[in-house]
Order: sequence, then C-alpha cells, then structure tokens
Amino acid sequence: MRARPAALVLALAGPAMAGEPTHHPAFVDRSADLPVAHVYGGGWEHFVGGGVAVFDCNADGLADAYVAGGENPARLLVNATEGPGAPIRFVPGDGAPDLTGVAGAYPLDIDGDGHMDLVVLRVGPNVLLRGGPGCTFTDASDAWSFSAGDHWSTSFSATWEDGAAWPTLAIGNYVDRADPDGPFEACDTNELHRPASRRFAPPIVLEPGFCALSMLISDERRLGERYLRISNDRHYYVRGGAEQKLDLGTLTFLDEDDGWPEVSLWGMGIAARDITGDGRAEVMSTSMGDQLLQIATRDGYRAAPFSKGTYAQRPFIGDDGRPSTGWHAQFGDVDNDGRDDLFIAKGNVDQMPSNAIHDPNNLLMQQADGTFVETAHLAGVATTERARGAALADLNADGKLDLIVVNRRAPLEVYQNATPVTGNWMTVAVRQEGSNINAVGAFIESRTKDRLATREITVGGGHAGGTALPEHFGLGDAETAQVRVIWPDGAISPWQTLAANRAWVIERD
Repeated sequence: MRARPAALVLALAGPAMAGEPTHHPAFVDRSADLPVAHVYGGGWEHFVGGGVAVFDCNADGLADAYVAGGENPARLLVNATEGPGAPIRFVPGDGAPDLTGVAGAYPLDIDGDGHMDLVVLRVGPNVLLRGGPGCTFTDASDAWSFSAGDHWSTSFSATWEDGAAWPTLAIGNYVDRADPDGPFEACDTNELHRPASRRFAPPIVLEPGFCALSMLISDERRLGERYLRISNDRHYYVRGGAEQKLDLGTLTFLDEDDGWPEVSLWGMGIAARDITGDGRAEVMSTSMGDQLLQIATRDGYRAAPFSKGTYAQRPFIGDDGRPSTGWHAQFGDVDNDGRDDLFIAKGNVDQMPSNAIHDPNNLLMQQADGTFVETAHLAGVATTERARGAALADLNADGKLDLIVVNRRAPLEVYQNATPVTGNWMTVAVRQEGSNINAVGAFIESRTKDRLATREITVGGGHAGGTALPEHFGLGDAETAQVRVIWPDGAISPWQTLAANRAWVIERD
C-alpha cells in the first residue's frame, strides 16, 4: 500500500484553526450566490425524491453537484470556488443531457475509467449517464444494455460482487403507477441489475416490495458479507410490510431468526456510521415522528435509548407540536472534534395535517458522552421549507463540511461551514486496479491516541442521492493519525502514520 498526498488539494489547503473544538457550529448561507434558484417541483409523483449527487466531475479537487428537479429539469452545478475557505460558488454545467422527471441521482464509476458516472432515478425510464472529461455526460443506458424500465424509482445502492467485472445495481421503486387499485397497498417491486461482463443482464425482480425510499448495500456489522438494507414507507404498504434486509447471495430476506428485527415505519432515508468505536456501523432510519437509530451489536441491533438525543420526533423551534417528517440523514464531523454529528433534512410531504408544516432541519452535534444536542438554530440551518435530499460535503477544500439542501417547491440551499474554532482533519481516498477502482466495499480505519474511526466505502443510502468523495475524518487535537485499509477482498494494509490537515490518497500496490 502506498499513501500519497493529493497534490492539487494540498496546494490549496492549509491547517485548521487551533484550539478546543466548539459544539456550536456556524454556517453562512451562500444560496443567493447560486447561478439560478433551482427548485425540485411537481405533483404527487414528486412528493418524495429530490436528491443531490455530490462528486468531483472534472478532477479539480472541488465537489460538484447534480440536483434532481422533478418536473423541472435536473441541473448540473460545477464548483468554481476560488480557493480554500473562499466563498462557495457554482456555475452552470452544460455537459449533461436535459432530463425531467428526475427524482434523484447517485455517482458511481460503473466502467472503471476514472470518471464518475451517474445513475439517474426517474418517474419513468431510469438513465445511466457515462461521465467523461470536463463534467461531460452521455446517455449510456442502451450501450450498457441497461433495462431502464418505466417505474417510479426512488432509491438506489450498488456494490461489486466477488469476481464481477462491473457493479451490481439495486434500484428501489415506489408506488406502482399502473395499478388501478392504487396508490394504497400498491407498492411496486424492486430490481437487482447484475453485470454480464461489461454490460448488464436483465434485471432480477425483488419481491415483495413495500414502497422503497432508501437502500444501502453494506457489511455494517462486519460479518464478512454485504447485505441490501431497504427502508420502506408504510404510508402506502399500510399493513403486512416492514423494513427489509436481503442476502445478496441467496436472494432471501432475513428475519428475526437471523437477528433482523421486524420494524415498520415511514422509512425515507438511511445513514450508517460507527459512532460507538467498535467498528460496527450504527444505522439511522428517518421516518415520520421518531427517527430510529439502531445500535449494532455482536448479535444484531438494539434501538438507541431516548436519552441518546437522536429521535428528533417533533420540531424543536416554533409552536407546531405535531410530529416531524425526516428525509435525508447523514453523519459527518461538522466541527472536526473527532465525533460524528448528524444532519437530518425535514419537511412535510405536502400539506399532511397529521404532521408539522413548519418543520426545521436538525443538526445534532455529538457530545463527549455520546449523546447528541440540537444546534441547527444556532448554526443557521434550521430552515422550514419542505427539505428532501441533502449532502454534507467539503465544498471549498478547507477541511470543514459544508451543506447542500434540496427543497420541494422552494429553492436549493447552500451553506458554508464558518465554525470559528474547529479541530484538525484529514481526508482519505482509496484507489486500486481493476474495475472497482474506488474500492467500494473497503473499510478505512483511522486511529489516534483516544479514538478509532471506521468508514465503509458504500454507494447508496440517504434520500434519493449520495456523495462520492474522499472520506473525511475529524481528528480533534491530534496532529497525526494511523490509517489502514481493509480492501474489498479482505486484504489488510499495514498501519501508516499520516499528517493532519491534508488530503491523502492511498493506492493499493
């Protein structure tokens, strides 16, 4: 294994500010600087969705964005920020086909050519966009023998199965629009697209489907096997359904005998991250009312206690006491203190009277004792539009996680992390030869004197969108960290000591 600094980013990035990290982050609203007021709009088929894909499409070390538009055109925004810590700025990208009906998108290098492609989920035929130099994209659906279907697709995940030349794609579909007895109890089936050499075979139908709104293929409990977790919306399956977990090898769903508890909720988003330090990932599932955090154990999962502070079941500001509606969730260390925090995008489905209309987003900061405290109002990100997709990502290469929020029937929001005192940080990207060049399925472990942080390289989760960026580690006051990689085939690299406040690339020899 060889670690090298990411030279372009190193030329831009400097050290973080010294001092004890604060637990009261601050963000500056950069939405007015966007080249256009982008809105995710449309009727009832766009009540859900509204995701954003964040990735570097021109290899300049800055994160770009592809944003779903619903009935409006989807939009490519190219990052034109002038330097580390400079005001975040995007310009319109003109290299992607015009597409409407887009509910979400996920970045993934399907063909292993070094350019991120996009899996575009639509109300209608889905699209695979092949990435090229300079943020250019072409429709490769037919060339790659991809069965686009004609569904209401709302969730996605992917992995490389053993010996495969290309990834396996999992696509989740919502209500079956063709069912005359719908929409209630009319959930569509889901799909698994396995590769046939450098093409895709006809899809495998996964049933029963319970109106999937988020999917994640992961080995979250470190069992040596990856499973497909599916979060489903009980609003439409009504009864008889539950959250699902699929064994990719046998294509059978797990049950309580397998350590998979039966849980029914209004599932909308999935976020996975080890927040206990045991190497196994806890899983947040957003919903109406309670947001469910499951703690991974050796034998299965247990629900987090209410005292954990993650349920975020009602608006924490304003006078609307009705239950909240959670959508995209994402863990990330906002103040670089070495403890992962949690952002949850909130917003009413439309005018649902049982739930809060003015529903602020959450920014839950993890404390030293492992509990979470609300700070969105202090940070300036507790807006009450109908938020859907989102992304925590360093947009201006200064080592601090910024924020993008997609809203239904309201403009896109972009926030720059301006927290005045933060800890040290590093980012780590991993590369290997072969088709899975970004090592999807690998684990990165970073340890300092007082903590072990684990990241699994996954594709999926969130709500209708995700990121494909180097993994960000907050380091607190540590000036170095030891890092190793457990590669997708199980090979383990030696520990290396890497300096803080740098962007690193670890290449597998």
